[in-house]
Amino acid sequence: LMGQYSVFRRKSSVCCVPRRSRGRNYEAELQRCRPEAALVEFGDYHPLKSIMVTDTKTRRGARKGSTSSSSSSSSSAPLDPLSSMLDGTDPLSMFAAASATETPDLGRKKWEKEKEEEVVGPDFESWSLKRGEILARFTTTEKLSIVTPSPGSSAVSEKVRTRLEELDDLEEGSQRELLNLSQQDYANRIEELNQSLKEAWASDQKVKALKIVIQCSKLLSDTSVIQFYPSKFVLITDILDTFGRLVYDRIWTMCSDPRPLPDSFTVDDVNDTAKETCLNWFFKIASIRELLPRLYVEAAILKCNCFLNKCGIQETLPRLTAMIRGIGDPLVAAYTRAYLCRVGMEVAPHLKDSLNRNFFDLLGSFRQISSESVQNQLVLQRVEVPEYLTLYSPAISWILQCIAYRAPEPLLTEMMERCKKLGNNALLLNSVMRAFRPEFVAGRATDFIGMIKDCDEAGFPKHLLFGSLGRSVACADPPESERLTILNEAWKVVTKVRSPQDYINCAEIWVEFTCRHFSKREVNTVLADIIKHMTPDRAFEDAYPQLQSVIRKILTYFHDFSVLFSMERFLPFLDMFQKDSVRVEVCRSIMEVFIKHQVEPTRDPVILNAMLHICKTMHDSVNALTVEDEKRSLALLIIGFIRMVCFGRDFEQQLSFCVEARATFCNLESVMVQLIHTVNQLAMETSRVMRGSHSRKTAAFVRACAAYSFITIPSLSSIFSRLSLYLLSGQVALANQCLSQADAFLKAAVSLLPEVPRSISVEGKLRASESFLLDFINNFLATLLVVPDHPEHGVLYLVRGLLNMIQDYTWEDNSDAKVRVYVSALPLLAAMSQETYLYSIPKVDSNETLYGGDPKFLLEINKLSETLIGQVLDHLKGLGRDEATRRQGALAFSLFGVLLAHGDLRNNKLSQLAVNLWNLSHKHGYCETRVSKIRKPDMFSLTFTK
Repeated sequence: LMGQYSVFRRKSSVCCVPRRSRGRNYEAELQRCRPEAALVEFGDYHPLKSIMVTDTKTRRGARKGSTSSSSSSSSSAPLDPLSSMLDGTDPLSMFAAASATETPDLGRKKWEKEKEEEVVGPDFESWSLKRGEILARFTTTEKLSIVTPSPGSSAVSEKVRTRLEELDDLEEGSQRELLNLSQQDYANRIEELNQSLKEAWASDQKVKALKIVIQCSKLLSDTSVIQFYPSKFVLITDILDTFGRLVYDRIWTMCSDPRPLPDSFTVDDVNDTAKETCLNWFFKIASIRELLPRLYVEAAILKCNCFLNKCGIQETLPRLTAMIRGIGDPLVAAYTRAYLCRVGMEVAPHLKDSLNRNFFDLLGSFRQISSESVQNQLVLQRVEVPEYLTLYSPAISWILQCIAYRAPEPLLTEMMERCKKLGNNALLLNSVMRAFRPEFVAGRATDFIGMIKDCDEAGFPKHLLFGSLGRSVACADPPESERLTILNEAWKVVTKVRSPQDYINCAEIWVEFTCRHFSKREVNTVLADIIKHMTPDRAFEDAYPQLQSVIRKILTYFHDFSVLFSMERFLPFLDMFQKDSVRVEVCRSIMEVFIKHQVEPTRDPVILNAMLHICKTMHDSVNALTVEDEKRSLALLIIGFIRMVCFGRDFEQQLSFCVEARATFCNLESVMVQLIHTVNQLAMETSRVMRGSHSRKTAAFVRACAAYSFITIPSLSSIFSRLSLYLLSGQVALANQCLSQADAFLKAAVSLLPEVPRSISVEGKLRASESFLLDFINNFLATLLVVPDHPEHGVLYLVRGLLNMIQDYTWEDNSDAKVRVYVSALPLLAAMSQETYLYSIPKVDSNETLYGGDPKFLLEINKLSETLIGQVLDHLKGLGRDEATRRQGALAFSLFGVLLAHGDLRNNKLSQLAVNLWNLSHKHGYCETRVSKIRKPDMFSLTFTK
């Protein structure tokens, strides 16, 4: 470490050199620096109390109706600084003033409007959420056709002809039919028509826009590819929604001229021009000959009735509802009713009578499903009745959702009675259970089970009905006396499902009900049944999402991991996750719950073995392609587990666990760092228990802890992690009186310094390592004060070895880092020369005890200090030649500060050096005046007096 030709090599001398450092009495200095205690009357003073001011003028911007009062400095109410800054114009005061001056009528109208808006709240599932689900669910591979308007006649001819002739042309004019379209081509064509509608409207070709809407509405009468009909309905009603919005916005704009129309407007606020235009649109639509397009287009602009008549919407909805009865195809009629309900909920959600009438008409049309025409159509398209019935599901579900939204509980009873009259139609029963509030359904779960048993399974599988019932009882609690019966009846049906996919879809739902209301025994039975159904033919490989959902639901209700891992089937259930990415994701979810809910440390062998297996699964997924964020995420979870392991006073068992963990998690560096910290903490805990006096057994144990750290640290790739852990482990070894181990740690740290690169990666960016290295060296120097010299290596061998490494290290160009280390070493040498050290380690004899102020020891310190100061002065001269005056001034002032704080300035040479450094630091005016506040004559008035 010392080096044969090093400038810091120890030289022998027998002459007695006087002490160059100032003698220190640390206890006396501490007493002088303590602030003087003063009695404070808290009734009169508080540090956060505002300053009293006199306010005799009326403040500007005061709230209306308020009065300003005068206050003096003796007043007990201080001026609020926040209010004074805002000058009375803070937002809350402004809103309060506005609400106070608001007229009663306007406030009442605003309240009534908010009340109407609250009829449909955020708890109502919007159509936009169902839209994507329908498009993804109802697909086809059949070829589709579409009839669209051909590029029509010119704009000149449109102006010449009468509007009625134009409308006739819309229905009978030139059209083109596109055949053999795929589903995607069909959707693209519908989107093109939507864009054409917007372009025609923007270019003031309103008749062309209406033509597009009529032709699109006619497409809804085509059921030639019946499996695709729900998706077709979604695509085409998007165009109708666009048209309705354009018409409403146009009339609203006409009403806003010359003054804007208020939000809560009435028919009286609408001008005659807007009314005439609105009426014209309704006349155009009324002249459409075919029933279906006339219904759809009028429903699309239903909201425009508010411009004509106060009760327009209320009168129109029953009329349109009755018109739907003229549609012969039950599927087409069902979706027409669904669209009318959707528009009705948007414009008049309080008119539930029309919604109810729509639903009752829908129930009446169910008889048509068994009619000859419908059966012939199904035979022609090779569609089975169960598949055909599922096509009604979106329409019925939407209508029932609109009816059941915030409906009273007796309505559910009425719906159940109607289902019974229809022979417990499975499709209808399923929609009822999904539409009404879970609390209502859960309270009647036993009744629903009886109705499900009476359903005809050929039309709609019973396991789907039990799945809908399971969603309700999982969200709301059925009567406690009925819960076990409900679970038994449901599972009798679920366990008989032959299709693994259908089985797991239903079982996943009932797992939550089981976890919520029953113990681990019932949950373990359910898991065993799932394993039994999903293991044959590796069916679990196609059901990973559902199996993951089962795990999440179990973890939601079982936070006691001793209970969780005591289930016989839980770990075998985890074994079904054999896809690497899925298995790691499941293990991650388990670890997140463990870290969140495991409050007390554990030593339970069942938990430890299971969690080690789970953590090992996560660790083994790390490879060369794993990104750093993923490694960091996994490491944090494993570290969280390690921190929760505690064997109490069984320290040897804790160390054995760390040894096993080191072998298990060797690929994650941050986990290895945590293990080293854990072992160091274990050694300190041993010292605390023994109160610093180790027995032979505990001394051997803390040496074993030191050996663990010494073996583990070299496996780390981060050089600064190694440096800091060597130093920390050396400090721990010193605190446990393991001097040889501490010496080995500190030597290893010094030997590692030449390997420090000039730049390191910090959060993905390259940064110079110089600042990090300086911080480490300063911490290292502070530790060396309490490290006793080795009897075989001479005086201050660790300090000399460190300085030799610093001397040989390749620093950055134009860097003062090396010399700053020398400056930082001077306070250490000054502290070493004191009779009593500033701090020490109990039961460890530092150099103050070993040398006892021996003159030879002080001589070595003085010699080394002179060498360091000489190196700094040489560097300052070099900076002067290089015209680096700013760096020269800063470094000179830094050395001056060290001499002032630690040097004995009664020495003439040292005092003259301090004066020269002061002058040099201020020579070019770069020294910060905030630091050098003391005037030169005052500063040296005492130290220069002989």
